[in-house]
Amino acid sequence: MDKVRIGVIGAGRIGKIHVDNLLKLPQAEILAISDLYADVDLEEWAQVRGIPIVTTDSDAVIHHPDIDAVFICSSTDSHVPLIKSAARNGKHIFCEKPISMDFRQTKEALEEVRRAGVKLQVGFNRRFDHNFRRIREHVESGAIGDVQLIKITSRDPSPPPESYVAVSGGIFMDMMIHDFDMARYLSGSEVEEVFAQGGVLIDPAFAKYDDVDTAIVTLRFANGALGVIDCSRQAAYGYDQRAEAFGSLGAATADNDYANTVALSTAEGVQSDKPLYFFLERYSEAYLLETQQFIECVRSGQPVPVDGEDGRQAERIAAAAKRSLRERRIVKLSELDVAESIHAGNEGR
Repeated sequence: MDKVRIGVIGAGRIGKIHVDNLLKLPQAEILAISDLYADVDLEEWAQVRGIPIVTTDSDAVIHHPDIDAVFICSSTDSHVPLIKSAARNGKHIFCEKPISMDFRQTKEALEEVRRAGVKLQVGFNRRFDHNFRRIREHVESGAIGDVQLIKITSRDPSPPPESYVAVSGGIFMDMMIHDFDMARYLSGSEVEEVFAQGGVLIDPAFAKYDDVDTAIVTLRFANGALGVIDCSRQAAYGYDQRAEAFGSLGAATADNDYANTVALSTAEGVQSDKPLYFFLERYSEAYLLETQQFIECVRSGQPVPVDGEDGRQAERIAAAAKRSLRERRIVKLSELDVAESIHAGNEGR
């Protein structure tokens, strides 16, 4: 396949990021974009970018005979039906995280993808970040020995609006889902146990939706390593994204990215720039790389680097963290397997 012809579903902030990145790739061509709220402004935006079709109907994209792959960038509650429909119509799929708010529904979508024989990549863009990728390389090479500890810091510069909190799925599914995937990625192991603690320390609005804005999650991995993730919806100094893998022979540590690394030292003290402000700046290159790799995998037939099962496993950890916070205890992921079996049995009746 010389060129992958793309349809984009969802033209919000993340959808537009993917569109602009796809336009940088000579191996990709965008034929259509759909959004429930498509209007004249979106039509003009698409026209400037040479996108011929703008519609409110996602089916028009999925059923388009010339489209090879779809980018699903719409609201999370639409992901599963869109994935199933796209798979049935033979389209390869890139889907933003999370696939769904319920890992059991995600499993149903993945079964549809498997039956159709199409590719599904999940938008865990942080795996493509140059810093975190380097940690992973040191783990894989054995440079730090046997992994013993994984530490991840994830703090946003400001909390989202209440309207977003109401539909976000909570801090574990919305925000920490990236960190749960990163924990698996950096450790090279599956998570077996989760213990979560959290509080409403920033904005009382979170409590209205049975959510927290500050959390710490500890993990136990199948390979015996331990993990800890600290997460906050608001860091006064900016976007804080750090990680460390500690092992028997040493450690690999990733600091934040900065606009520059110059430090001014005077008699009054030492001053330097704050970290890059938010994810659009911090992960701009990672977004481009994940898009590029998806296109190359579709063209070459190679497996995608982050598949649907990676998405499902992160959702399982998020579900375990939510249960742990609610029940104030360690939750084994094997408990979720029992619940999944019961759900499957009930669905079959």
